[in-house]
Amino acid sequence: MPNLMPDKGWQRRFDDPISLPRGRQLVTLEDAAAYIMKLPKAEQDLEEWQTAVACLIGAAEGRDFLMHSRIGMAEGVEPEHRKGVQSRSKRHALGKTEAGARSVNSKVCRYEKSEGEQGS
Repeated sequence: MPNLMPDKGWQRRFDDPISLPRGRQLVTLEDAAAYIMKLPKAEQDLEEWQTAVACLIGAAEGRDFLMHSRIGMAEGVEPEHRKGVQSRSKRHALGKTEAGARSVNSKVCRYEKSEGEQGS
């Protein structure tokens, strides 16, 4: 009998898995988070990955759409990001993209600490 309960939290499945190089796929939010955690720290700090992380957290907590997470991950795994080419944010700062051009994710997914959370 198929599971009729929707996936919850980090076990939520993307509607369409995200294809990675060498044929691997990211199927759940947890898979996507694990993928990001394995990236070098410098790459994790890129705006594209930070946005993807915010979207993943939001989707796992039920505060954001699953599709935003998928878009964020898809932007992160684009070949230009995996080969060390400048991130979009750096190209934008250098004026090499259209004025005002930003990824969809940078506008929709921002993880903001709730009043009860403490941070630096």
